[in-house]
Amino acid sequence: MAGHFKKKTKTKQEIPTASMPDIIFILLCFFMVTTVLRETTIQVRTTLPQAEALTKIDQKRLLSYLYIGPRKLEGNKIGDTAVQIDDALVGEVTNVRTIMYRKLVEQPKLIVSLRVDQISEMGIVLDVQQELREAGTLRINYSTKRLVVL
Repeated sequence: MAGHFKKKTKTKQEIPTASMPDIIFILLCFFMVTTVLRETTIQVRTTLPQAEALTKIDQKRLLSYLYIGPRKLEGNKIGDTAVQIDDALVGEVTNVRTIMYRKLVEQPKLIVSLRVDQISEMGIVLDVQQELREAGTLRINYSTKRLVVL
């Protein structure tokens, strides 16, 4: 009976690669659909002041940008000082507290990056800082440009 079963010859078992391009295409489509490419439409002019000592923030996803400056109007004209959070203009400075509190609840490690125009009134900046303090968003970054020394 021992001779009844024969050993099969050794065959190489290869991984089928015929569907590899389909799998790669599906993965590519998946990542293209799930990736968020977002640009902010800035409605406020911000000419940033210059500074010597700068620190770069590596985690951009933790940032929420808050722009303070004269509003851009048609024909390269500028209007009154306005506050913009990400994409939306804020009507009243007191609304900053509500908006930033909601953002802080969603992202507890939120960093608010203030981009303030050089000619903005300090009074509105102080009002915004007070509203941020009331909202509990105490991690604040002031954006500047690097000082060029000749």
